[in-house]
Amino acid sequence: MMRMLLLIGLLPFLVGTTLHREDVPEKIKWVDFNTGMSLAQSTGKIAMIDCYTEWCGWCKVMDKKTFSDPKIAQKINENFIAIKFNPELPGKYFAGTQDSLTGRQLLLALSNNKPSGYPTFFFFVPQDRKIFQLPGYQDVTQFGEILENMEKYQIDRLPK
Repeated sequence: MMRMLLLIGLLPFLVGTTLHREDVPEKIKWVDFNTGMSLAQSTGKIAMIDCYTEWCGWCKVMDKKTFSDPKIAQKINENFIAIKFNPELPGKYFAGTQDSLTGRQLLLALSNNKPSGYPTFFFFVPQDRKIFQLPGYQDVTQFGEILENMEKYQIDRLPK
């Protein structure tokens, strides 16, 4: 009898958690730089590189507002390889050469020796091996338009 009452008492919580899972917004599936670049080249998807630091206030706003938007997250997960890259963290990064780069060296390579602050986004299009740099905070509307423009650019480069 006690088990039955316990089961009946827990049933709303169990049902509530399974129903709630369907309503959980999609989150961006971030990967590290080396994994992401390899995936971009093997899948043909654009690598979207979020270059951030721990102390950057606008980077945190991007995470909280723009990247948490369900439509942005879905578009990125479906059509891009999402890479989080903090150049201030120790690590070895490989950018098409046998030699590894530090985070700072990679930032300089991605930005053509012209880093622009944080956050900065880089888009690597594997079809023509071009990198586009987008500095600064982008709200949901702005970033959604950037993603659409990157997709259009890539479609124009695909073999017909």
